[in-house]
Amino acid sequence: MFGPTSCAERFITSQPWFASLPLELQEQVRTGVYATEGAKGEVMLPAGTTVQGWHAVLSGLVMLRSPTAAKQRASAFIGITDGEWFGEGSAMKPEPRKYDVVALRSTQMLCLPLDLFATLRETSLAFNQFLVQHLNLRLGQAMTIIEAGRMRSPEHRVALYLSRIFWRSTRRLNLTQEELGQLVGLSRQTVNRVLHSLEANGIVSLDFGRVAIVDDEALSAHLAATG
Repeated sequence: MFGPTSCAERFITSQPWFASLPLELQEQVRTGVYATEGAKGEVMLPAGTTVQGWHAVLSGLVMLRSPTAAKQRASAFIGITDGEWFGEGSAMKPEPRKYDVVALRSTQMLCLPLDLFATLRETSLAFNQFLVQHLNLRLGQAMTIIEAGRMRSPEHRVALYLSRIFWRSTRRLNLTQEELGQLVGLSRQTVNRVLHSLEANGIVSLDFGRVAIVDDEALSAHLAATG
């Protein structure tokens, strides 16, 4: 159980589905959710292991990676930053996890255990609405990754991974060029070249290795031109 002023407590109670839960179920969620931590490069949830629940990144950044693509630089992966849930598909299927969850920096995650996840699915309309929206988001990201994998243009791949398809909540990405390269499946040198080209065109700004989107319309136009 988390203290009433902890980051985890604030995160859980701020979820759009939490307030509508009966008080008893709210307390079960508060006491049932638990935290795990991982260092940069650590596989926090390995593929092939039993799924324990539904996860959220409380702080840090993780990458969802197919184990068969772990050594393929040309592969692209999904990044999950702080404040985002992931793994709802895995939590809904009685089978081992299909992908590795790798910490790209020091990361703290939360886990909502499977029994509570199932209870919320069975009893909460707000929770199910949230799940549907999240599944739709992940489907869109997966289709984008498939599309990106068929394209040879690094400019298009990098621009896709900077778009709102992957980063809905912020346009100032707390993301290093190394991390972006790992997600896109390109070398740091290639990502650096593309980012400086985007900066020269007024689309992004670079500050201490971090990326901020300056002009979303220009980014969209760049995607259309390079696609």
